[in-house]
Amino acid sequence: MPGASPRPYPFVAFNFSVEIHRDGESGPLVGAAFADCDGLEMSMDVKTIREGGDAARAIRLSGNVTYSPLTLKRGMTEDAGLWKWFQDSIDDPRLRADAEVVVLAPDGQTERARFQLARCLPVKLKAPMLSATNSAIAVEELQIAYESMKFVAGRG
Repeated sequence: MPGASPRPYPFVAFNFSVEIHRDGESGPLVGAAFADCDGLEMSMDVKTIREGGDAARAIRLSGNVTYSPLTLKRGMTEDAGLWKWFQDSIDDPRLRADAEVVVLAPDGQTERARFQLARCLPVKLKAPMLSATNSAIAVEELQIAYESMKFVAGRG
């Protein structure tokens, strides 16, 4: 159809980056890329109120918002930044970081969307399963709790 705007294509799930910045540090926490990222999820409690005498109508009010933990997986390398962050968080429970998950276009450069996670805290760090009979890559897993999430539309 002439003059019609192009159809938006769905984002791809295989091109993304994760940036974690600890409070007071300028560079990112780790240099290695993550292979999996799951848990960008928020839900809202709904409170239902019924007015007396009106059985056909219920008033819905927004309640508390909760966020799922973010789970990140990567091939284990000599970069011990995640392990240091977890240990530092044990030593200083006030320590936090901010994280951003960036969804990229298939070209690997164009930013399609960004999820900004505030006041992140590492809550689980799992070493890879080790087996002498398996030739798979050693994968470590990190779970992060965060206090809020903001979606930002792409810049490209």
